[in-house]
Amino acid sequence: MQKINWGIIGLGNIASAFAASFKGIENAKLVAVASKNINRLKIFKEKFGIEGDLSFQNYESLLDSKIVDIVYIALPNSLHYEWVLKCIEKRKGILVEKPAVLNSDEIEDINNKLLGKNLLFSEAFSYRYHPQIKKVSELIKEDQIGKLISIESSYGKNIITKKNLFGFKKKKKIDKESRLFNKDLGGGCILDLGCYPASLSLLVASLVPNIDLSKIKLISKRNELGPTNVDIEGNIELKFDNKFKCKLSASFKNDIGKKTTVYGEKGKLIIEDSWFGLPAKVYIEGEKNYNINIDLDRSVYTSQIKEVSNTLIQNKKEISFPGMTINETLLNMKILDMWKY
Repeated sequence: MQKINWGIIGLGNIASAFAASFKGIENAKLVAVASKNINRLKIFKEKFGIEGDLSFQNYESLLDSKIVDIVYIALPNSLHYEWVLKCIEKRKGILVEKPAVLNSDEIEDINNKLLGKNLLFSEAFSYRYHPQIKKVSELIKEDQIGKLISIESSYGKNIITKKNLFGFKKKKKIDKESRLFNKDLGGGCILDLGCYPASLSLLVASLVPNIDLSKIKLISKRNELGPTNVDIEGNIELKFDNKFKCKLSASFKNDIGKKTTVYGEKGKLIIEDSWFGLPAKVYIEGEKNYNINIDLDRSVYTSQIKEVSNTLIQNKKEISFPGMTINETLLNMKILDMWKY
């Protein structure tokens, strides 16, 4: 079987989980890694069996390697745009961690530079490769909840307070240099967490017949800024093409959870854990009430790597549903811009 050779630039925690997911994949192999952190480079090289001449301290050197077919960009948000452009210049396939970029201008420029080039670009929303997302899509297409009306989706966790010895909440000291709280590094809960419910709203809205997803109307929004001038909580209401309504929430301040509810004329569909599927449970409440337990037989990263690699083997430049296409990334960034600014 043909194998796609992968390289990773940026070797943080998510890159480690991604790299571990190549085990047992027949159509893909991790062959190269790059990091400016010598210790991380050494760990990756030994742990994942990377050959010495394919372990780089310079990102550009990895892109120059003729053996690498596609690059997984796991760098901080603020560096995505720069290295996506360099991948295009070096004619490498691209899987970039979410959020793909910081604003609409960046993704529009990327889209323009991809025109006429047979290169794959996809934003790495791994939740889309969980079998529960395919199951949700099937249930909607089977008309289990009827004509779609709206979606409510959230992602939030409290990372700015902690409980002291007596159970009272106390503010944590915020690291201004952390990518989560530094505006220059693309910090804030909307970009970091809000991109998830925004992208899922696009996926579900795409199942509404004859909808024009480019027609996005802002109904309302409320954001709260923290001490470093980045958003620590945000809520937004939108409508797609006057046909499908969205309520989206993100927070660094409150544990608002990971639940998604899709409303239809005959009932509602609930995803208990939208982003990790742990546990993977989908509920239908309506004319017929039932629960669906979904087995996850492999890492979502494994499914993502396998699907992206298969797309490259077939010489396609656009990932299949429910993967994230560049058009969805353009629309997702449009939503995030509306939400942030």
